[in-house]
Amino acid sequence: MTYIADFEKALEIGRPPNIRTLFPHSRALLVSGKVIDRAMLAKGGAMTIAANGRNHLIIRGALQAAQRAHAAIIIEIARSEGGANAYCPTNYWNIARQVDALCNELAITVPVAIHADHYGIKKSADIPVAAVEIPTIFEAGITSIAIDASHMPDAENLLASIELVRYVPSWAGLETEVGEIKGKLGLSTKEEALFIIQGLNAHDIFPDWIALNNGTTHGLEASAQGIQVELTAEIHKALAGYAVSGAQHGTSGNNSDRLRAIAAQTYSTKANVATALQMVSWGLTVNDYGNAMVNESGEFIKIPGEGVTEELWQEMRVYAEAKGWKKGDYKSLNLPFENKIMGQPKAIRDRMARRVENFIYTLLVEVFNAADTARFGVEAILEAGSYDIGPKTGRIESPENWTEEKIRERAATLVTDKGPQGNFDD
Repeated sequence: MTYIADFEKALEIGRPPNIRTLFPHSRALLVSGKVIDRAMLAKGGAMTIAANGRNHLIIRGALQAAQRAHAAIIIEIARSEGGANAYCPTNYWNIARQVDALCNELAITVPVAIHADHYGIKKSADIPVAAVEIPTIFEAGITSIAIDASHMPDAENLLASIELVRYVPSWAGLETEVGEIKGKLGLSTKEEALFIIQGLNAHDIFPDWIALNNGTTHGLEASAQGIQVELTAEIHKALAGYAVSGAQHGTSGNNSDRLRAIAAQTYSTKANVATALQMVSWGLTVNDYGNAMVNESGEFIKIPGEGVTEELWQEMRVYAEAKGWKKGDYKSLNLPFENKIMGQPKAIRDRMARRVENFIYTLLVEVFNAADTARFGVEAILEAGSYDIGPKTGRIESPENWTEEKIRERAATLVTDKGPQGNFDD
């Protein structure tokens, strides 16, 4: 059969129940995150972008790039960015509607997952709030989630994850995290990672991905430390028996060679890119690391005729300065300026999206090895005959060894360095 024929069949059976309810007449192949993970595994040595849709034109550009590369892709937003206290116009409750509309407008025929990244749990009091809120984001079209309780001690991280997975549909993609993303501080260990994955396994929870603190940071990368490929490979190898893939966070700030190594030498299938896409869409100069460059005065370098208009960029700069924002705070410009950006002429909006498209296409094809993975995602759906393609593994650990009491006892024996306290939000 041709890809288009397979796509039509996947469209019929591969869209999860929440997507079919929300978009009954859609031709967008919005799928579980599991489908995207399986597509990368089927190709081998491949990971795809989890493109952070901080603004609408980033989402447009990302989908155009995926179609051009014929790559399965993830569009995501984090809780800090798009939760109840959002600093972005894209949020957990509108992201699926944006993606679906764009897929239909642009005739996108690759599988796309909608991921709630970093659903952060920082204290026990956050758990009952999450128990109410998580079902609402799946009702709004989310198809994959990262339950991130890594801000808490290991035992609390595991116990919170066990509790909250109850509110995640069994068909949905699932990511867990060990260790906050703190750069070279508080690096994750294989013992911590095994503790989380084994404890979840004992409770019949089989994450598709695990995120580590493997030496990178969120936002603008100020050092050359970056991702530690060998550490990542060591931890992934230790987890191999549990069939969990890696989710690489903090990709902005790492050069292409390091990212190629992550794709080729580890079990990573998902690479989050956020800050770089924001800067690219605005028309700022970025280097190979995805970092926005600054001039001798320490100001971002705006490329004339690219991204937003020079007049609007000046207005954005003045707004940030009036707020006393540093360079890392420019992400908060997304919310107050989205409507002004969408009110720009079509030629301006198109060039913003095109710049994102070209940036992501290069990552997908030349760095992540994700080109032509769409067919593997479609094949995973057809092989399963369903939107629910099931877990990659089964229970290995004995539940009686992972009661709450024994979880706390085990956690007490872990020798870990969590790094400094502070605001390491996403």
